Amino acid sequence: MAFGIVDRFLLKQYVMTFVVCFVSMTGLYIVFDAFTNLDSFFEAAEEHGSLWDLMGQYYLFRTILFFDRTSGVLALISAMFTITQLQRHNEMTALSAAGISNVRIAAPIIIAAGSIALLAAADREIVLPQIRNELAQTPDKLVGDRAEEFRARYDNKTDVFFRGSHIYAAKQQIREPNFLLPSGLDRYGSELIAEDAVYQEPTAGRPSGYLLTEISQPAGLGDKPSLPGAEGTLVLLTPYDTPWLEKNECFVVSEINFEQLTGGGGWKKYSSVAEMVRGLENDSLSFGADVKVAIHARVLQPFLDLTLLFLGLPLTMTRANRNVFAATGICALVVGVFTIAIFGAQYLGEAIYIPPHLAAWLPLLLFVPVAVWMFEPLRR
Repeated sequence: MAFGIVDRFLLKQYVMTFVVCFVSMTGLYIVFDAFTNLDSFFEAAEEHGSLWDLMGQYYLFRTILFFDRTSGVLALISAMFTITQLQRHNEMTALSAAGISNVRIAAPIIIAAGSIALLAAADREIVLPQIRNELAQTPDKLVGDRAEEFRARYDNKTDVFFRGSHIYAAKQQIREPNFLLPSGLDRYGSELIAEDAVYQEPTAGRPSGYLLTEISQPAGLGDKPSLPGAEGTLVLLTPYDTPWLEKNECFVVSEINFEQLTGGGGWKKYSSVAEMVRGLENDSLSFGADVKVAIHARVLQPFLDLTLLFLGLPLTMTRANRNVFAATGICALVVGVFTIAIFGAQYLGEAIYIPPHLAAWLPLLLFVPVAVWMFEPLRR
């Protein structure tokens, strides 16, 4: 019964500390970012209406992202502050005198931190992919759908080279497309030039791809039959034998959606593991080692968060430290070293110096033995 009371007390202290830290850090971020971009918000409010509604919606999505980015660090900070507060009021001594071991004291904190890690994982896999278009917005993009630079890209399956002047993300539109056609599709001309190209999702009887309007080159395309690609399936569809196309339109079949084509909105950062795996399996895409590293790292992220906790918690519990500032310094040092190791390993994997799976696992291979060794004195 006594252990149940202690667990509830520690859990309450930990959750309150986590909430206070999260709200404080989020508030500081919002205030700093809002004042930095205040002119953009005022300009957008003139077009969209209420300034407060606009900023509230914008920072609501940013808060969800902020939780994902900081949950692991805040879990460690909250744990260290909770233990430090116990030590400041000699409650650790009382609990030890009652025969409660350090591991038993830390148990509810570890369980709570593990729950936060799982909640952050659900946030990454379920919530963020649903709002990635909103997360891709920046204050200067809130004013209408502004033109962005378009970087040319190949479709590896059809060998079509997508080029264009610029894009409008909200409309999924490429302005002044100039697609370079490969051998076999260049029977009517090597370049496909139009006024606009808009991405179309696959529907019943229609493939996914890009609808081009007001075609200027090649001339007379509407009077010529559709052309197949290297695999024999139709890639360049024309009005001649495609009833749903209007005159002076054509359709380029592609399995690369607009986000994947443009890289807009941080597709890799905000996609779920399942979406990234499907991207790797897509023959039209040419994702490299960076996406493979991201997939492995995403799967292992909850374990990295817990490893960080097990590195920092023993430093506080075994030193009988009652200084909150000292605990903060220890936390900053642990987080700094751990973060450098993670980013360093991921860089090596993305640069193909080491295999992608090893890049994700390397921080765990290095720090899990250290964490176990540091946590061992708490078991005695």
